[in-house]
Amino acid sequence: MIEKSRQQSTETPQGSVMKDVAATQTSEQRLLSAEQQAQLCDWMDRIAKQRDRKAFACLFKWFAPKVLHLGRQRFGDASQAQELLQESMANVWRKAHLFNSEKGAVTTWIYTLVRNQSFDMLRKMQTNREDNLSEDIWQQHSNERDDSAEFSDHLLDRQLVEYVEKLPEEQKNVVKGIYFQELSQDELANQLGIPLGTVKSRLRLALGKLKAHMGEHHD
Repeated sequence: MIEKSRQQSTETPQGSVMKDVAATQTSEQRLLSAEQQAQLCDWMDRIAKQRDRKAFACLFKWFAPKVLHLGRQRFGDASQAQELLQESMANVWRKAHLFNSEKGAVTTWIYTLVRNQSFDMLRKMQTNREDNLSEDIWQQHSNERDDSAEFSDHLLDRQLVEYVEKLPEEQKNVVKGIYFQELSQDELANQLGIPLGTVKSRLRLALGKLKAHMGEHHD
């Protein structure tokens, strides 16, 4: 029981998305009749070859309730669920010519697009949280400076540098690379020889520690 709880707590958002989409996809494929599968293929074919808007409307109506359910389940927010639906189906319209019925079912292809769009939204949400957190830190520190500050660039302020120096080495290198050397995350990943995802996770941990540390000293 403890082991099961530990596994659930360490599951990534991406892994959860894959499970949700796979469960919906598998369930639907079992319920579809041969006639329904043929109808979905016909709509896809008309969209791909004729840019048939009526066929697209039918396909949209078919998948909308299922994708909205997945979106609410994943994001817990109706507006984000609606965004998932709109963006996923827009991709269906744009990429319909890539669908090949000989390689898989329509449901498999469309739910793959839904899954990928979910990943994109999760990455965007995580990036926004990191940006907001970093802005909070730099803005908080900048607001505490007075006119006698020796440096014009608040990133070089001695106190902030001291906070950064107290971080674990790996996290410190990421913060310095991003905010002091002004490298992009991709550039820093290449410079350090580590995956981009590792840069993101180290930066997220470092910013959290910096904000907590600064809050303790400025309450």
